[in-house]
Amino acid sequence: MPCHFCAIAAGDAEASRLHETDDVVAFLDANPAIRGHTLVVPKRHDRDVLDDPTEATAVFGAVQRVGSALRDTLDADGVSVFYTTPELVGDVTHPHVHLLPRDAGDDVHLALDRGTLDPSDAETLTERVGERL
Repeated sequence: MPCHFCAIAAGDAEASRLHETDDVVAFLDANPAIRGHTLVVPKRHDRDVLDDPTEATAVFGAVQRVGSALRDTLDADGVSVFYTTPELVGDVTHPHVHLLPRDAGDDVHLALDRGTLDPSDAETLTERVGERL
């Protein structure tokens, strides 16, 4: 099944493009959760952005530039940003970052069920992550 985001990145599918470089394209989501909802997409389909520092720099650099421009253009109170590893997002397996311009009174809900941080688990995770950094 062809990837719609690859088609947009290649210029073979229509999208309202806000920003483009050799590595990244940012465009308005065709099914926005809120006005200005934007997707920032690496042009390469085949890897998790977090696995490649060069790709991450390109994508999150575009996130910063486009997010700031959206906030200023829409006079938003802020911007919510989220990225999920491609294998976990369902039908869309192309890596992408969502930018949602936000206002204090909007009806966007990005709530997470919350728990309590276990001190021994925090210590273990801190050590293990530190070893990888």
